[in-house]
Amino acid sequence: MLVHGMAGNYTRWELFDVRPRLAEHTTVYAMDRRGHAESGDADEYALEREFEDVAAVVDSIDDPVHLFGYSHGGLCALEAALRTDNLRSLIVYEPAGPWEILHLYSEEIDEELEALVEDGENEQALMLFLREVVELPESQIEELQAAPSWSARVDEAHTLPREYRAPTTYEFEPDRFADMTTPTLLVVGGESPQWAKDATNEINDALSNSRISVLEGQGHVAMNTAPDLFIDEVLAFVQKFQ
Repeated sequence: MLVHGMAGNYTRWELFDVRPRLAEHTTVYAMDRRGHAESGDADEYALEREFEDVAAVVDSIDDPVHLFGYSHGGLCALEAALRTDNLRSLIVYEPAGPWEILHLYSEEIDEELEALVEDGENEQALMLFLREVVELPESQIEELQAAPSWSARVDEAHTLPREYRAPTTYEFEPDRFADMTTPTLLVVGGESPQWAKDATNEINDALSNSRISVLEGQGHVAMNTAPDLFIDEVLAFVQKFQ
């Protein structure tokens, strides 16, 4: 089951045929997090509900699941793993949190995102997020803009302020994961920002059955920039636990 990050939805897995190519080997579910694409929303938002959402979808699947979470979805998947017994394995690609480790949060960026969204400037908010928070190179942003899913990303940019802000309330407590034995692969790009490497190392230290895979020459969106490498890495891991 695939869990997307911020500024995206289930269609991000259609880029470069990631979902279809994975589906050649296993059944693939791609969920929409709340407020994105086909999923509903609520008047009030809390990060904890996102964790519960992912666990609920996992529990709705008959067979044990290989759970993959990317960026914000990676944090949701990591926490969902504590809330379900229906997992075969867990893969987390550069989780967007915990903020106290990453030092990513900026009140100035938060206020600017909020103001842009309130003014209906969704695309500008999205560009700000990709440049200043994710730190994507302009070449990778241009690739995202050229993809069919760009318009959906713009439409859903209203979720950016709350999702950017939410991890400030999240405290990573390594002891909570001490008894988690789910086989876990932590994926990080060799060229990714330091925050991604720091988060990956911190989480790896907290888990008893995990390892880190470094995608050399890649950054935060290897599924776009090196889909063959990304797919091979995911499949090689999950096929050990089929």
